[in-house]
Amino acid sequence: MLEFDHLSLTQGDPSFGDFTLSADFTIPVGKRVAVIGPSGAGKSTLLSLIGGFEAPDRGAIRWQGRDMTRALPHQRPIAHLFQDNNLFSHMTAAENVGLGIRPNLRLSRAEKARVAEALAAVGLSGMEARRPGELSGGQQSRVALARVLVQEKPLILLDEPFSALGPAMRGEMIDQAIQVSDRLSATMLMVTHDIADVDRFADLVIWVEGGLCQPPRVWAEMKADPPQGLTDYLGS
Repeated sequence: MLEFDHLSLTQGDPSFGDFTLSADFTIPVGKRVAVIGPSGAGKSTLLSLIGGFEAPDRGAIRWQGRDMTRALPHQRPIAHLFQDNNLFSHMTAAENVGLGIRPNLRLSRAEKARVAEALAAVGLSGMEARRPGELSGGQQSRVALARVLVQEKPLILLDEPFSALGPAMRGEMIDQAIQVSDRLSATMLMVTHDIADVDRFADLVIWVEGGLCQPPRVWAEMKADPPQGLTDYLGS
């Protein structure tokens, strides 16, 4: 269970004044959760707090009862997938994936086999030696997803990772992400602006508006009885 216990973070902005993000709820293990809301509502900030890139002013974040509020990013049981994929252009696909196991890339035979298996799992078998510049945008996203897979973390954060892709490819990548979460029995949170992504991906949805992260709800139930902000967001 991922628990937010009266979590709060205030950030100052000279132009717009202070912005406060708050969350107080739990997310069950193994769920796929979409995080949606207007631009600037605090969606990515929520993921930054979970990942350890931001520190809250008060409250706590716990994973399976363990307090990780002040833990450094690498100390948390978390894998990340960002919009730009964070691939190194001078490294091969296999090397980029191998970084998820060992940053020095001194991999054992078994670990190299894990890399090859992960690339095969995302449809890139035979492309281990290609560099990012030799891959399409969708293939680069698959490399980044394979790196998430080899890390074998129970909590996965996706911050608009497929937004640069066309609708068909984005749908394929979301299906791949679902397969990764199922394979690892992982809890997965994905920030997205696209309702079609939510339909395809989410068990639960967190609506974020004005810095308030509402407790997760079943998507079908939320669509049937949406908060006013979501109604405005959907345009209906």
